[in-house]
Amino acid sequence: MKDFLERLLRTRYVGLLEGEVARLRAENRALTNSLLGTAGFPPVDFPEAAKPQQLSRPRKRSWHQIQAWRETEATRDADTERQRRDPREPLVSKKKAAR
Repeated sequence: MKDFLERLLRTRYVGLLEGEVARLRAENRALTNSLLGTAGFPPVDFPEAAKPQQLSRPRKRSWHQIQAWRETEATRDADTERQRRDPREPLVSKKKAAR
């Protein structure tokens, strides 16, 4: 039930944002054409806005992919911390340097 309400509110919020974007685009077109008309130029025809499309489902990651990602992130964090402590030390981890 909680998930249903969260999805319902999220879709309403996204819908409100998309409506606001469409309204602002129309207002921008009107203001641009008004300024062009004041300067003596003919109005500009803007292309139609892109239609919103369904987002694809995120891919599920296997455990070995998740573990590799975590190891890479941990190595990067350790290198950054080591570099912060001693700026003269290169940003290559000891594990990679041994290879």
